[in-house]
Amino acid sequence: LVDEGADILDIGGESTRPGATPVSMEDELRRVVPVVRELARQTRVPISIDTSKAEVARQCLDAGAVIVNDISGLTFDADMPRVCRESTCGVIVMHIQGTPQTMQLNPRYDDVVADVCRYFSLRLDELEAAGIARERIVLDPGIGFGKTAEHNLELLSHIAEFHRLGQPVLIGHSRKRFLKKVLGREVEERNSGTLGVSLALAAQGTDILRVHDVRATRDALLAWHTVLSPKRQ
Repeated sequence: LVDEGADILDIGGESTRPGATPVSMEDELRRVVPVVRELARQTRVPISIDTSKAEVARQCLDAGAVIVNDISGLTFDADMPRVCRESTCGVIVMHIQGTPQTMQLNPRYDDVVADVCRYFSLRLDELEAAGIARERIVLDPGIGFGKTAEHNLELLSHIAEFHRLGQPVLIGHSRKRFLKKVLGREVEERNSGTLGVSLALAAQGTDILRVHDVRATRDALLAWHTVLSPKRQ
């Protein structure tokens, strides 16, 4: 992934797909800490630990991770804000409705974009009060985490609303289920659709794209920027 041009490596030891079985802290630690430690030794690319467990985050930060990516927005584990406060790490705050076990049962919103923005505004205030500076926080609207396909498409087409909160925005859209509604394709056939969404997100100024196919994404973005650049050779 680094050779393909990844700017960040996001390491996780617990599946967060809908209905996934929870993993014990011991199993998660065993899966991720050695990987983070070895990657930190081998590369200078920033390492993100994808976890909602404070102890997993703490040990991975000690092992060389510099970002905590928490699907719960630092809410599932009461110690997570303290762990992040005591570090200088970046913090990715994601929106989720429910838990991975319940989030897709019947997600509902009055207005999904406005509701997620309100959540972020409140969470930013809470985390700042807990001692985590806003300059350290990236916002992730949580595509596929307690949202229908239509909710996801609304979020993906209103990135500017999240930028108004003053934070960088990360989107994790790669191969996700909403693309089945758009394309009618199964997960292994969604790479082209993912690239299309990536370009639409880039056009809206999205700061970080979390993808599987790094090389194809970088090639597509480079070609897109080159065509639009007034300074191309």
